[in-house]
Amino acid sequence: MDKERVSQVMLLVSSHLPQRDLCALLCVNTACRGVLLSHASLWKAINLQGKSQAGRRLLAALSLARYQDVEEINLEFGQDVQDEHLAAVKCKKLQRLNLNACQKITDAGVEAVVSECRSITKLEIYWNLKVTDAAVKSIVTNLKELELLNLSGCKSITDQSMRHLAEHSPSIRSLNLTRCVKLTDEGLCEILNVCLQLEELYLYALSGFTPKSLALIGNLEELKVLELTGAQELSSNCLVSISKCHKLESLCLSWCVRITDAGLKALTCPLKLLSLHGILGVTDEGLDALACYCSKTLHTLDVNGCINIKRRSREELLQRFPRLECFQVHS
Repeated sequence: MDKERVSQVMLLVSSHLPQRDLCALLCVNTACRGVLLSHASLWKAINLQGKSQAGRRLLAALSLARYQDVEEINLEFGQDVQDEHLAAVKCKKLQRLNLNACQKITDAGVEAVVSECRSITKLEIYWNLKVTDAAVKSIVTNLKELELLNLSGCKSITDQSMRHLAEHSPSIRSLNLTRCVKLTDEGLCEILNVCLQLEELYLYALSGFTPKSLALIGNLEELKVLELTGAQELSSNCLVSISKCHKLESLCLSWCVRITDAGLKALTCPLKLLSLHGILGVTDEGLDALACYCSKTLHTLDVNGCINIKRRSREELLQRFPRLECFQVHS
């Protein structure tokens, strides 16, 4: 096989390899190394997910010329990632940064990286107790094209962060506020009255929100994914408002204990996924009403623990929702 054909095959194969294997190929021979290094498209991401000494490894990678145009850095669950490592990241083309579970990072590290890498559109900081409203303010004032922000488990975040988001990132499309337990109706209202381009909203395990804010979810005409597990104050009247989200495809209502058949009757969205896990107020009557609008779209349904739904065998559910592929129906 001629050298040109070898190069073409090498590039084709390499584009599908994980980063570790791609780096290993550099050691095969000089020709192989030359082919790989000559194609910048292979070096757009640095993946150090779960790695030991991830901070040190990040600095080592960034010192290499091949990563000068890196677009994605994944440090999720990476060990020993600290503020000083983020301060060294000056990647002008960086678009996605995953800092999930990097618990040694503080506001200083976040502020340093977003002030240098202003092209970031997707930022994830899941499970960090040190990040505060100051970091969120820096994020939204520096990242003008921010599309996705994951603050799940950042328990120091308050309503002030929601005000910053509403003021500076009204076009954000995905927001995860799971277990941000200091948030109140006031903060959520800020988001739901301004950030009207939201397509994904995650409010898992936030039992403090009331119908005052939850009813405003109906403002989000572009919403496709809504996570409300554990919203204890969510009422059937709130679902009447949420039914205005005509593009909604995924709705999780697990343990939303105030929901009844009346709420399901109000849902007219083309749902593909619905979780009613643990809701005692829902009966067969509610599912029958839901089938009027979702029978041709719903493929995943969780009615586990819904003991007042009597006709919930696989066969009975398929009669209502013939496209179902995934069931959770145990008592």
